Amino acid sequence: MADNHLSDLRFDSLTLQDSVRAGIRDAGFEFCTPIQASTLPIALEPRDVAGQAQTGTGKTAAFLVATFEKMLASEPAADQKKQPRAFMLAPTRELAVQIANDAEQLGKHTGFKIGVAFGGTDYEKQRRTIGDGIDILIGTPGRIIDYFKQGVFKLDQVEVAVLDEADRMFDLGFIKDIRYLLRKLPPPDKRLNMLFSATLSQRVMELAYEHMNEPELVRIEPDKITADRVRQAIFFPSNEEKMPLLVGLIREMGAGRIMVFVNMKRQAERVEAYLEANGVHAKAISGDVPQKKRLRMLMQFQSGELQVLIGTDVASRGLHIPDVLYVINYDLPQDSEDYVHRIGRTARAGAAGDAISFGCETYAASLPDIENFIGHKIPVAKYDLALLPELIKPKPKPRSQSGPRNRQGGNKSGSRRRPPRRS
Repeated sequence: MADNHLSDLRFDSLTLQDSVRAGIRDAGFEFCTPIQASTLPIALEPRDVAGQAQTGTGKTAAFLVATFEKMLASEPAADQKKQPRAFMLAPTRELAVQIANDAEQLGKHTGFKIGVAFGGTDYEKQRRTIGDGIDILIGTPGRIIDYFKQGVFKLDQVEVAVLDEADRMFDLGFIKDIRYLLRKLPPPDKRLNMLFSATLSQRVMELAYEHMNEPELVRIEPDKITADRVRQAIFFPSNEEKMPLLVGLIREMGAGRIMVFVNMKRQAERVEAYLEANGVHAKAISGDVPQKKRLRMLMQFQSGELQVLIGTDVASRGLHIPDVLYVINYDLPQDSEDYVHRIGRTARAGAAGDAISFGCETYAASLPDIENFIGHKIPVAKYDLALLPELIKPKPKPRSQSGPRNRQGGNKSGSRRRPPRRS
C-alpha cells in the first residue's frame, strides 16, 4: 500500500484512551488519512461533523475512533438491560457488516459489545444478540425499525449517532426511515453526531442541519472527485463486440481481482453466464441475492478464489474490498455520481488501479455528463477487432418440467389439474 495518501498527523499525537490506541496499533495504523486528520480533532472535542471524502479513504475508522472515545469518556446509564449507546446506520448489508468488522478490530480492547441488524439472514440470531444487551448497534434501516417496533431495544440512551454513505440512503429511498429513527434518539445537542458520505448534496446537508447540532462541514479535495491513482480509459465497442472485448480484456489482465459493473440485474446474469462458459470464474451480486450467498461471494472474492465479481449499482456502494486491480464498466452508468462510486472500488487507500469503461451504442449518451461531472475527458482506448476472441455461448438454463402456468396455477392451456382419484 502506498503511503502518499496519508497526512502528517500521527494517531499517537491525538488524545486517545489506551484501549483505543491498542486497537489502532493492532490495525497497523500510524498516520491519519486526510479525512481522519480533518474530522477526528473535531469529533474528539466532541463536536458534530459532516465529512465528505472519496471512498476508501478511512471514513469508517474516523467515526469509530471518535465513537469509542465519546463512550469511554462517560458512564453508561444504569439499566438492567443494556441499551445501545452508539447507533450507526448504513445503506447496505455489506457496508453494515464491514463497519461491524472494523469496529470489532479497532475496539477489541474497549470491551464494548457490538450488535448488527440487517435483512436477509439471521433474524432470530440478531434479535437475540441485541435483546441480550449491546453497546453499539450497527445496521440498515429496515431491520432496525423492525426490532425497535417490537421493543427489542430502545434508543433513548444513544450518545453517538452515525450516518454512513448518507447520499446512498436517499438513493435507496430510506430517508423516511432515517428520520423516523433519528427522532427516537435524544435531542441532537445531547449526543455526538457524525455524517459521512462520498458526496454531500443539498438534500444530505438539509438532513444534517435538521438532525445534527451545528455540524462542521469537512470536504476533502472537493474539486478532485475521482481518485488520482485510478487510471481511466474508455473503449467504444458496438453492442455485439462488448462481450468478446470483455472476455479478451479479462484474459489479458490475468490474475487479480476484477469488478464488472452493469446497469441491470438481467445483464449481470448474462455476463456471468458468458464468462463462466469461456473459462472465467465470475459471479453476479445484486440486491435480491440471499444474504448468506452474498457474503460467501464476497469472501471468495477477497480470498482470490473468485476472480470476477459482477455488480449492479446496488453493489457499488459500501463494499470495502482491498486490492481490486480493475474496475470495468460494461455498461456506462446513467447517473454520473455512480461512475465515481464504481471506479472508487479500485485504487483504495492510496493503491493504484485501472477503471475501464465501454461506451456502447446503448449507454454512450451518458459519457458527456460523466466527463462534465468528473471535470476531465476520459482517455480513449482502441482495440483490434480481428483480435477479439470467438466466444462459446452459455448453455440455456433448463426449464421446469411442469411447463409454464397461468396465475390461477393451471397448466399451459389454462385448465386446472384434477387431483388423483382414490382407489
